[in-house]
Amino acid sequence: MRLLHRAAGFGLAALLASGPALAQQKTLRIAMTAADVPTTTGAPNNGFEGVRFLGYPAFEGLVLWDLSRADRPATLRAGLAESWAQDPADPKTWIFKLRAGVKSHDGTDFNADAVIWNLDRYWKNDSPQFEPAGSGIARARTPIMAGYRKLDDMTVAISTTRVASYFPYMAVYILMTSPQSFEAGARLGQGGRPTARRHRTLQAVQVHPRVSAELAKNEGYWDKARIPKLDRILLLPMPEANTRLAALRSGQVDWIEVPPPDAIPSLKQAGFSVVTNSYPHVWPWFYQTGGTTTPFKDVRVRQGLNYCVDRAGLVSLLNGTAEPSVGWLKPSDPNFGKPENRYAFDPAKGKALLAAAGFTPQKPLKFKVMISASGSGQMLPLPMNEYMQQNLKEACGVEVSFEVTEWNTLLTAIRQSPDAPILNGSTSVNPSSPSSDPAVAARYFLQAFVPPNGFNWGQWNDPAFEEAFAALEVAKDEAAFNAAYAKAHERLVDNPPWLYIVHDLNPRAMSKRVKGFVSAQSWFQDLVTVDLQ
Repeated sequence: MRLLHRAAGFGLAALLASGPALAQQKTLRIAMTAADVPTTTGAPNNGFEGVRFLGYPAFEGLVLWDLSRADRPATLRAGLAESWAQDPADPKTWIFKLRAGVKSHDGTDFNADAVIWNLDRYWKNDSPQFEPAGSGIARARTPIMAGYRKLDDMTVAISTTRVASYFPYMAVYILMTSPQSFEAGARLGQGGRPTARRHRTLQAVQVHPRVSAELAKNEGYWDKARIPKLDRILLLPMPEANTRLAALRSGQVDWIEVPPPDAIPSLKQAGFSVVTNSYPHVWPWFYQTGGTTTPFKDVRVRQGLNYCVDRAGLVSLLNGTAEPSVGWLKPSDPNFGKPENRYAFDPAKGKALLAAAGFTPQKPLKFKVMISASGSGQMLPLPMNEYMQQNLKEACGVEVSFEVTEWNTLLTAIRQSPDAPILNGSTSVNPSSPSSDPAVAARYFLQAFVPPNGFNWGQWNDPAFEEAFAALEVAKDEAAFNAAYAKAHERLVDNPPWLYIVHDLNPRAMSKRVKGFVSAQSWFQDLVTVDLQ
């Protein structure tokens, strides 16, 4: 690992010393938690950190997140589509009116043909541009895609397999690229990877796998109010928290994701900015309820473990950079509902529930959790999981072991069947999750979206949840939508598919030279407003 980041430092020096003009440019250097540079074809891997840094900054969708405010959860705004609406004659069909006058970096016009070409890249297996890796990511995030067609040069229709009031929250992850430059990039590539040009504020100009990716300002971006203040951004994968910390302190980088919690006081004392904010994030353990060897078929086990966790102790370990999680949503969310269970640290209640399910000090509950060493939204997974292991043993006599793997391997594992060899006997997994909207809840909790159709890895099935969610999908007004959402969330608490642990507060540390950053309540951040002084 040290050799990797020594190479990253060497690459940085070489890039910044490549010419006087470049040396005078404003180049923001960011250390990511990822172990590799995300892919650059428009469907970045490495989870939502990949989307954060090589998705939205470099590509654009029909729908975008509004990341302009820190005082509320991010909402949606128009992107390459000026507007969208359900077809009054067919609520499974959405009509997107495209934005006129948009060109990619290579001068290609954006129109309905470009949209269909991009959708074929993900959903038409026999298209020349079909991209298997990107298709897997796109289909997992938009599992209800049924079809699409061009209505005219600036209008497309997209159909879904079910009525889904939340479909725009899935469309936000379908990113577009220029057909012409994608095909050229696929032939030439960089570092063995195809690259593509985009309709976005930044473009990737150099990609060195496992070392760095460099983004440059797009002066020709269609929204002149959103031309970046920075000239370039250099992304450096650094999965080890202490490596990121050393890089910031030494001046190798200007910005690090997820600083070590115990270093935050000294960073502040040294003049660095440490930024946190609430955002829709859950750091859980998923329960496997459908496998042949799982102990989690019994709801008493799943509830009992939720009473065994000392969440406040974990928040203290993280130096206040997290908050306790007692559901998929936060208790302050108006759609949290009124569940019967309000989980708190209550070992007596936890042990009583486990005993009722047949697990006692003489026959303790034992299971294995697949975890990662780093990754998007994973916070500090090794010390956090070690804390969980000790907490559950001391509080409730539960014996937990770990299968430690790489982040992308964990993402692959949660799209497999319950007893898949890749899990190596794990009956629980620890991928962090967004909790931003019902579209995410659909992918994680509806029975229709067990793998390979979505992320319901645990094969959780709750008829009352399904009923409430069906009402949400067809809701015509906000009151009906919110009432159904709250009822659905009550089932996520009372019949928990996950062990809810903490919500991240999105910490990052920056040099005092970094100005203009707005910490949006989102997994994604707007780099357009960022400047260096």
